[in-house]
Amino acid sequence: MTEKTGNPYDMDSSVFDSEKYLEKLLKDCTLKQIMDTETAVIKDTQTLHSDMQTLVYENYNKFISATDTIRKMKNDFKQMESDMNLLRTKMQTITSFSEQITDTLQGTRSQLCRLSEKHSLLKRLQFLSSLPAKLKGLIEEQNYAQAVQDYLHAQKVFAQYGRQPSFDGIQRDCESILLDLKERLRTDFQMASNTAQSLSEIGELLLQLDEKPADLANEMLTCASKRLHEQIVLLQDQTERDMIEFVDMGIEGFLNDLTLVVTSYFDMFVAKNHEKESDDFQEQALRQLNIFLNQNVDKYLTLVQDRVESDIGFGDTQIMLRALDRLNRRLLAMRNICHGLDIQRNTVDIIIAAAHQLCEVHTKSLRDHFSDSLSSVRLALVSAKSDSNNGSNLNELITNLYVSMVEKVKGVLQDLLVFLQTDWSFNIKAEYKGALCVEGIRENLLIGFLRHISKVMCSFADASSSSPPNLLLVLSKTCLEMEQNGVHILITLVDDLYEIDSENSAVLTHETEICAEMRETAQTLLDAYVRLQGTNISQMLRKSVETRDWLNCLEPRSVRAVMKRVVEELASIETVVASLYEAGVRTTASSDSSRKTHFSTLTTSKQQFRSNWSNYTPSQLESSYVSNIHRLFSERIDIFTNVDFSKVSIVTGIIKIGLKTLLECVRLRTFSKFGLQQVQVDTHYLQMNLWRFVTDENLVNFLLDEILGSAVHRCLESILMEPNAVEIICERG
Repeated sequence: MTEKTGNPYDMDSSVFDSEKYLEKLLKDCTLKQIMDTETAVIKDTQTLHSDMQTLVYENYNKFISATDTIRKMKNDFKQMESDMNLLRTKMQTITSFSEQITDTLQGTRSQLCRLSEKHSLLKRLQFLSSLPAKLKGLIEEQNYAQAVQDYLHAQKVFAQYGRQPSFDGIQRDCESILLDLKERLRTDFQMASNTAQSLSEIGELLLQLDEKPADLANEMLTCASKRLHEQIVLLQDQTERDMIEFVDMGIEGFLNDLTLVVTSYFDMFVAKNHEKESDDFQEQALRQLNIFLNQNVDKYLTLVQDRVESDIGFGDTQIMLRALDRLNRRLLAMRNICHGLDIQRNTVDIIIAAAHQLCEVHTKSLRDHFSDSLSSVRLALVSAKSDSNNGSNLNELITNLYVSMVEKVKGVLQDLLVFLQTDWSFNIKAEYKGALCVEGIRENLLIGFLRHISKVMCSFADASSSSPPNLLLVLSKTCLEMEQNGVHILITLVDDLYEIDSENSAVLTHETEICAEMRETAQTLLDAYVRLQGTNISQMLRKSVETRDWLNCLEPRSVRAVMKRVVEELASIETVVASLYEAGVRTTASSDSSRKTHFSTLTTSKQQFRSNWSNYTPSQLESSYVSNIHRLFSERIDIFTNVDFSKVSIVTGIIKIGLKTLLECVRLRTFSKFGLQQVQVDTHYLQMNLWRFVTDENLVNFLLDEILGSAVHRCLESILMEPNAVEIICERG
């Protein structure tokens, strides 16, 4: 800044030297630069000249305005000075007149003051003389408050002039009248028909008449309790009103009266200091008031809870909660009416209890709905004409049963969600009991219902239940659907709706547990279905064996009808099962397994479990080692095992039970030659037809070999029919 200020070549500097600047410019710059500098200097000069003119014009206008303002103020001050002088003259005149009037009326004013005092005294005397009659008139008019006020006003006069003989009689009359008034007020105070408003007013009057506060406080609470009890009885009869009207009646009647009694009692006995009572009177009064308040609130809330319990499941839950919300807001307001009062019971406990009860109602509703759905399924199965017709409708029955259960549960969860709406004045999740209630919705209602489904469905698997086979199949598939989809949908829904963190909870049931129970139930039902259908097949085969005279049989010419019936029954079962389950994996069958009899001896047979009894010569049948060799090189076959959820596994389980029964029946009979040959024909027919139903045809071949082998051992003349003849009979059959 210093360098710039002291630079003689800087036009803005105070030491600018034009000669030196021009000399330096001519020396250092070209002609074009000099001309540009000249143009710039001329332009700057014109700009500065214009700015100077603008400043001069502006300052000139301001100067003219200031001159006009000063001239105007000078004229205004002259006018104001003349007005002030005139005002001062007039005030002096007023002061002079006032002094003259004061001097003139000095004596008269003193006389008027004396007369005014005498007039006031006469009015008091007149008031006292007419007080007894006035008090009687007010009492007759039942204007007790005015009578007490007049008497209290007169007591000041009696205190000053009561010793005068003329006032003594008036005072005795007034006291006598007031005694009668006290008795009347006490009588009215003890009447149960009094409202809370009149009770408070009478109590206040008795306090003003120097009644003992302690006795009056106890009496006030006793009388108020009678009145409030009458209102409780009245509310008990309002069963025809809806919940909102019932609660509004309680708020406008019972709670309003209770609030009025509490506030009046508090103002009369707790807030005021009564000198004639003990020092702890206020504490005792507050304690009694708290007991009185909580007893009556508890009575009323018990009545409300009884009404809620009677309405649960029959009325609209939204209306019920709206009514309880109003009641809760009123009780919250009552908690703040007086300092030191504590209402122990609240509406939230009733709401939580209502939620629990509604959960129980919904649980029963879900179970009843599930029972009705099962009855509908059974009726639909019974009304079907045949199993084949049933098979086409089983998927529809399963879908209806599954969807009805899931949708019913969703509706119940949505209905219970009304307890958690944000516009209520209460938040049950903030309470410990409420949080347990929300978890109870998940555990007791949803998880409990899912387990109930599993338990009820599993009961149909008992042998004593006599359930239709297709019912077991429908229930098993429904449980499988629940395990694969339904359980996840419902548990995820309840966790999302009620904001339950079940994943990180150690006490809540995990989804995998319920899925495992559902799958176990599905497995049990499917196994029961296999046992039942296997038993049906077994009964057909057992009766066919036990009712035939095998020692007197004719030479076989055809396959017995029961064997055809068994194959038809298995085909029907396969059709039904195929409509519900996937085919499953089965061992590839040989191309000739159902059509040809392989002529091979036991020593040259390469395929294990191939039926060879129809190929053996009589000399070979004499060997007792044939069947033993079969058992030695075969795996043990478990008959009653769990089946897979596939068509071939289910039908295989049924066939195993039927063939095992046939084997045991054959072992108990004795056969002739033709009886043995009939068994040979029947087993070969079964071999031709059963292979396509099972997972492994070797299993069927082994059991049929066992059957024919047992027949051979039980035969009196073990001569088998030629294989070609057997095949012709079976193909013709």
